[in-house]
Amino acid sequence: MLCVEVGRGAVERKGSVSEGDFKMRLYSLSVLYKGDPKVHLLKAAYDVSTFSFFQRSSVQEFMTFTSQLLAERSAPGSRASVKEQEYICHVCVRNDSLAGVVIADNEYPQRVCFTLLDKVLDEFSTQVERIDWPSGSPATINYSALDSYLSKYQNPREADAMSKVQAELDETKIILHNTMESLLLRGEKLDDLVSKSEVLGTQSKAFYKTARKQNSCCEIM
Repeated sequence: MLCVEVGRGAVERKGSVSEGDFKMRLYSLSVLYKGDPKVHLLKAAYDVSTFSFFQRSSVQEFMTFTSQLLAERSAPGSRASVKEQEYICHVCVRNDSLAGVVIADNEYPQRVCFTLLDKVLDEFSTQVERIDWPSGSPATINYSALDSYLSKYQNPREADAMSKVQAELDETKIILHNTMESLLLRGEKLDDLVSKSEVLGTQSKAFYKTARKQNSCCEIM
């Protein structure tokens, strides 16, 4: 998921969550449209329950920001996974410009994430008219399955039983990036993208800037 930390514990996980629960978790599931030149969110589901109550809105906004950035930097017909600290983002962009992003922890199986993205994008494309994608938004798109999928796929073993034929995924190359910065164009800076973002609110941008100024651990994801 997307998280910004100021030092240790600025965005905390609840002590009531067991270590076992933590090792395998999905934080967000998004469907986006890769327009020209911008990407916009069509629908999303989030699980920010393991973060400090007061930071959940910023965490969710940064998850949306990250998902859009990944879709913007990924070519049509491509799949990629981006590692950042203890999190990993999986993105799939179809040739019809429909894109999906899953943000999970490092322990969650990559194959199941892409199986989930395939299932969601296929279903979305059959239930939502393509003519509505370029102008759609979470408020206007009628597709309500993401919350259910995010909850069901928290257990990858259960989700695996619904997987597509493995060979289909094996035939598709998945590009692996070790950091978010590796996706940026030459000369681009993450700070500038955050500052210009229309997704992030004033509070989230201020929180990000505070983390940077304090020269603390500041991570996006």
